[in-house]
Amino acid sequence: MIMPEMSGGETYDRMKEINPDIKVLLSSGYSINGQATEILERGCDGFIQKPFTIKELSNAIREVLGS
Repeated sequence: MIMPEMSGGETYDRMKEINPDIKVLLSSGYSINGQATEILERGCDGFIQKPFTIKELSNAIREVLGS
């Protein structure tokens, strides 16, 4: 994940520090290999590959909120 101040992994870790119970759905245009897999292994609740449809996003959000 490419972001100006923090990597996706750093952002995930910071969000979990602020609220350990937060539900996180990771979205990336890159493959699930690499950093996305590492974040999922650390406890991220779900992953959705870009591009995605509104229906796919809605389903992924429901899955994450139901977990």
